[in-house]
Amino acid sequence: MSTRWRNIFFFFGLAAIAVMLLTFESGISDIRSAVSQAGIWLPAVIALWVPIYLMNALSWYLIIKDGNTPRVPFIRVLKMTVTGFALNYTTPFGLMGGEPYRIMELSGYVGTEKATSSVILYVMMHICSHFCFWLSAIVLYVSLHFAGVGRYTLEWPTIVMLSVLTVVFVSVCILFARGFRNGFVVRVFGLLNRLPLVRRWSSAFLGAHSAQLRLIDSQICELHRTRRAPFWGSLLLEYSARIVGCIEYQILLGLMIPQITFVDSIIIMAFSSFFSNLIFFLPMQLGSREGGLAMASAGIAIPGSYGLTTALMTRLREMFWIIAGIAVMKIGNRRRDGSKRSDI
Repeated sequence: MSTRWRNIFFFFGLAAIAVMLLTFESGISDIRSAVSQAGIWLPAVIALWVPIYLMNALSWYLIIKDGNTPRVPFIRVLKMTVTGFALNYTTPFGLMGGEPYRIMELSGYVGTEKATSSVILYVMMHICSHFCFWLSAIVLYVSLHFAGVGRYTLEWPTIVMLSVLTVVFVSVCILFARGFRNGFVVRVFGLLNRLPLVRRWSSAFLGAHSAQLRLIDSQICELHRTRRAPFWGSLLLEYSARIVGCIEYQILLGLMIPQITFVDSIIIMAFSSFFSNLIFFLPMQLGSREGGLAMASAGIAIPGSYGLTTALMTRLREMFWIIAGIAVMKIGNRRRDGSKRSDI
């Protein structure tokens, strides 16, 4: 990536961090109270995301490493992963800052088409793992109900909601399976050609870049067809990262409710993350996660105020990693000849 573009991403990230700090919905007294209540467990929660980011990076690394492209150092993939997520956290609609950044950084190693296909594939894995996680949480919730755990009730409104969500999640997983098997980039542009507002642009772009888009689709299909072990390994790592992330909720909620279990934290995180992802156009999902946590906690008979306190401490962890991700963007960048360069 050129110095100019890296500076654009860097200063955009700094500006987004400043806006978030100025518009943080909790007051200083609330933050101090949360930090005091968490104690040493807040640094522990921050450290928990080291293995999570390592799993995310390894998932993407398995996609990149195909034997036909130049070797990309894992530490570079880890750096791009952390910075990419930081940019996504700070961008409205999500996936609007981190993915272009990753493509531009990775293209210097493997070329634009390979970088684009690997980033698209990783995004598909990341999103698909969310739907698998939400679907497994529904199965877990229903299983606990029939096992006689009293707080997991199945009244008619809950039955209807879970049934609808199950149909939606299974349908989406089927769509992902077809996309992995047959490619989907060209199909997406085919759908865009039917929309009045973007038809002209989409048709022109498809006509000018048809060969490149078909190459990207073929590279997407290759992972599913001929590299099955990296394919399933990448998906499993992303799914496992969701499960490990539930430890955060068990730790933070456990400060207020000692009897909270890991199973409880899985279900709370699943429903909370689903609700917050419905409002994906807000940077850091401002407000939506707090509401989602409160609703999810109340849904299994945990006071909603505990969910709001947990959400605040989660915000502090996110802010730490956003700042870290933007900071490392400027560290260790080298020219192709191996010499360091100054980015500012």
